[in-house]
Parts: sequence; structure tokens; C-alpha cells
Amino acid sequence: MEPDENLNPDSDDLPLRANTNHILVRHYVLDLTIDFDRKVIAGCAVLFLEPRPGGKTGSEEETRSGAVTGDFQAAVLDCCDLDVSKVEEVDVGSVSAMSCLSVEHPPETAGFASLTPQAALIQNLISMPSNLWRQQHQCYSQCSSAPCAQDGNSLPFHTDRWSLQVRKKGAATSQEFPRVLRIFYETRPTGGSVRWTKDQDNRVCVYTAGSPINNRALFPCQEPPVAMSTWQATVRAPSECAVLMSGEEQAVPLKDEDTRFLIWNYHVTMPMPASTFTLAVGHWFRDEELSVTDYSGMVDDGISCSHGDYPCRFTKQPARSQRVIPHRVFAPVCLHQKAQGVVKLLPHCLAAAHTVLGVHPFPRLDVLIVPAGFSSLGMASPHIIFLSQSALDVGSSGRSEKGLSLCGSRLCHEIAHSWFGLVIGAKDWTEEWISEGFATYLEDIIWAQAQKLSLQETAEQSDLKALLRWRRLSDELQNSEQELQILRPNMESTGQVSESGSSMVKHALNPDKTFMQVHYLKGYFLLRFLASQVGEQQFINFFRLFVKKYHGQLILSQVSQQRKDLVRHRWCELVVKHGYTQAYRDVEHFLVHNQAMGVYLYGELMVQEDAEQQALARRCLSLVQEEMDQSARRVVEEMIL
Repeated sequence: MEPDENLNPDSDDLPLRANTNHILVRHYVLDLTIDFDRKVIAGCAVLFLEPRPGGKTGSEEETRSGAVTGDFQAAVLDCCDLDVSKVEEVDVGSVSAMSCLSVEHPPETAGFASLTPQAALIQNLISMPSNLWRQQHQCYSQCSSAPCAQDGNSLPFHTDRWSLQVRKKGAATSQEFPRVLRIFYETRPTGGSVRWTKDQDNRVCVYTAGSPINNRALFPCQEPPVAMSTWQATVRAPSECAVLMSGEEQAVPLKDEDTRFLIWNYHVTMPMPASTFTLAVGHWFRDEELSVTDYSGMVDDGISCSHGDYPCRFTKQPARSQRVIPHRVFAPVCLHQKAQGVVKLLPHCLAAAHTVLGVHPFPRLDVLIVPAGFSSLGMASPHIIFLSQSALDVGSSGRSEKGLSLCGSRLCHEIAHSWFGLVIGAKDWTEEWISEGFATYLEDIIWAQAQKLSLQETAEQSDLKALLRWRRLSDELQNSEQELQILRPNMESTGQVSESGSSMVKHALNPDKTFMQVHYLKGYFLLRFLASQVGEQQFINFFRLFVKKYHGQLILSQVSQQRKDLVRHRWCELVVKHGYTQAYRDVEHFLVHNQAMGVYLYGELMVQEDAEQQALARRCLSLVQEEMDQSARRVVEEMIL
């Protein structure tokens, strides 16, 4: 699955070119300036790299042709529609703040050859414990301003349609490649990652558009989800503009003494895919109503995290009881009145989400009413939600209830993505149903909780939405290409990549897929069915346990054979319990082919005192008794004979 192998330039598959099996970006420092006159974002990106064990480089001709193999040839970054002017290695040895790291925080060098002094410093830096994250980010910031190494000589680089490839003469392995790169570049006005437009007040703005190519036309990055990283960004924008971004703390802008611009600083300490980075700059009006933070929630037991080291909210007691996180709403002035509906609904939706799913993964939330050309009802990113003005349509008094429901349910959908899609993400982009199917199912539960509906009202509302969704799904299945309807288009190869780490996202560039709801609706109906089998409250309890176990990680819908057997066993239990005769053949198949796990099911078949089920148990035993483990056979015979 090499990057350009058999790649048709007109294909609707999106190549992920980054060689993440060779080298990983662990942290980005972005220094950007917004130029509305030229419609470009200019500046530099500083990348802090960590090598992974890899092979030797290929020839320069192979690299320029894009024939990237399993051997390390260059640092390959996902990139398009960017004008890169210079790439240089950064001399971090000249940064005074780094001098203490070599003693205090020894690097983990297992599997690597002896490190150079500069490599050891960077390894120390990226390995700092999470309780020192402020010191770590200060070091990152100072390193990003350090002088160029190699007496000012830049590194050779090459760009093609989908990537930026950086080489260093003499670097035969990823371990010998520079640990810190500084890339100077500008975006293009027509770049696919950002949209330059005007808001509803006819004032200029720019925002990341949720494009299929994600952020590779905003800054050179590693797009595969496995390339989880932290980042910090400095953004210079005209003083009359607000800069909203994925960031854990609300930015307080500073005056740039040399220009009329303001400087905004944001940071993220939770490692996340680069595709989740979000930026919006415009003349947004902020509602002045202060958000109320509510710490009255029930406190879960302490959580033992399974992810890497970062300052996790799931381990902090105040965060676990925080039902409503700090939140703000931004909109054009002309939509201020309509946006009041969002202001009033938001704390109720946040509190309901906490009741259903537990700890809010992120410490704050901004909601931005985006320009009219935004192609979706909403989009969730860390710390920020883009909401379409269509979701604000409360209309006249006759339509106010309908508009309220649309706005509330949409907010709940996007809030649900904080758990499913962001803090728990899909390891393979083609499995977007993990994000959208879960959020679609959970939006109903969270919205019903926010409305404080009775059980009967909740069931009626849920059934009505299920009917409407079924009609939409049926229509799409009849009027779209079958290959676009598959939840896991890569089938058994889902999650697999080439030796270098590159891969393809199947159908990601197909314009029809952008507006399809299949991955939302098929996932929703699967989850709805499972809830109907085990009970909704038990299913919600499962969600909470799932979040506790897998937050901060990437997942696949594929499961091990052992887990599949457990699922089949549970299915057979439900078939027996409810006397679902149409699936008795599943029970027989399980008892014949999973003898080690089937002993308990024989007892279930007999205890129901149902003649058909008891006959099924005896028939299954007769089929396998000659090959059955003798101890298990005696136990079963005591049950049924």
C-alpha cells in the first residue's frame, strides 16, 4: 500500500503520504499571520520529531518521483496547496532553557543507537512528565525561535501534489535525521483546508472548512490519525478580529507593537491527530452573558488511564464533577438575537451530556455561528463547535418548537463528538461511522435528558426520529453507489498501512460521499438495535465504561476473535432468553463450533423449560459428544439427560 503505487490522479481516494512508521511529529509550534488583503496565511511551522526504527534512505531520484518504499528516504509530510519557501534544521543546543534537561529527564533510547547531544535534548523534551507541561511548552517556544543549524544552510526539499519531502545529506536512517524542522510557507487563496469568505454582516473572515483533505493545506503535517501530537500556536490578526482556535485556555490577545494586529496564543496538551486542529478568524460578536460553570455532578470513582502521559481531565476530581464547562457563543452581529437560543440551550445540553457520558474531555467550549456557505449543520473540534445558521431557525411562533428541537439536537450531536470522534477516535479514517454513528445515537439520549422528558416522551421522540432516519437511509441506499454505502470499505485490511506508514482513505475525495448520511445512519441503527437487546440504561452504562477505558486512544471496529466469540455468546444468550426462534440456528452453530464457551448455554436452554429449546440442546450434544472434552461433556449430560 505504497503512497503512489497505482495511484490514479483522478481517483477519489485520498493519499496519506506521511511516513509515520519511520518518524513521528510529536509537537507543532505554529507562528501565523492572517492577511485578508491577499487571502493567505503566512508564517512558519516548527516540527519536533521522534524517529522510529527504520531502514536506509533511497536515492534522491526515488524520493523526487514519489516512489516511497519501506526504507527511510526523507521526512514525508502531508501537504498540498502550500507555497513552501524554505526548510531548515533548528539548533536547539543554543537554547539556554534546554541545558537542564540532559540531567533531569533522561531520554528513553531503547531500540535506538546512541543519541547525539541535540537528539538527546529533544528526546528529553518530548519525554517530560505531564505535570511539567508548562515548562515543556516554554522550551518548545524558545526552541522554535532558535537559530538555524548548519551555518544557515537550508535543507533540500521537494513538493508534489500531496506531500512535502525533506532530506538531509548523510542522514541514512530516521535516527540520523534532524529532530527539529522549521518550515516557512504561505497558504494559497484557493487552498482546500481554509475558506476565505464573508460573514452574514458582509465582513471578511476565514475558517478551516472541514475539508476532506483536512489541514494539509493549512500547514505541513502528518495526517494519519496515528500521528497524535500536541501543538501551540501564535496567530496575528487585525485588531478588530477575534481568533478562535482549538486550545485549552481562553486566549487573551496582546498588542503587536510593530503592527496594528493583535497576537493570540493557544495550546493543546492532549495528543490528537493534526486533522482536529481548527481555526476561525473574523469579526465575530461574543454574547456577553457569562457562562455558568456547574460542579454539582456526581463524582465517578477514580479512573486508571490507559493512554500515554498527558494532563488528563478524567483523573481530576473537580473535572469529574463539572457538569457544565465554561462556554461562549460567537456570531455575526445580525444573528445576535437568533443566537440567544444557543446561549440558553448550551448549558442544559452540556449538563445532559455529563449525566449520560461522564467527564467532559475538554475544559471549555466555544460555539461559532459560521457563514452561510458552510456545508454542514455543524462540525465539532476540540474546544470549538461550528454551528450552521440553519440550526438557529426558530422562525415564527408556530415554528419555534421545531426550531428549538433542531438547534438542541444538533448541539447535542456535536457535543457527543467530544467523546466519540475526538477523545476517542477512529484509527482508520474510513471508519467514520464510529464517530458519526455513535454521535447520532447519543444525540437523542442527551437531548431527551436536556429536555427532562419522561420515559414515555423519550421513547416516542426516539421512535419518531428512528422512522425519519429509516426513510432517509432507505432513500440513500436506493439512490447512491453501493460502494459508498459500506461502513468499512477496506474490509479486513482496515487499519493496515504500508511499510512506511502511508495509506489511502477510500472514496474520501468523492463529492457525493460528502453529503451522504449512510455512515451516520447505519451506525445509528446498529447501536439502536443493540440497545433494544440489552436495555437502554445498560447500554448507556456500557458507553460510560467504554469512555473510561479508551479515552485518549484510537480504536477500530475490528475486534479479536475472542471478543467476537464473546459477542456471539451474548447474542445466543439473548436468543434463548427471548425465545427468538428465527435465530436458533445461530445457537446451534455456536454450540457446535465454540464448545469451550458453550457449556453455560446448555443450561440456559434447559432452564427455560421450553420443549423446542430443550430439543435443540439435546440435538447439539448429539452432534459433538464424540469430540467434546470429557469433563465438559459430563457437565452437559448432567444438565440435559
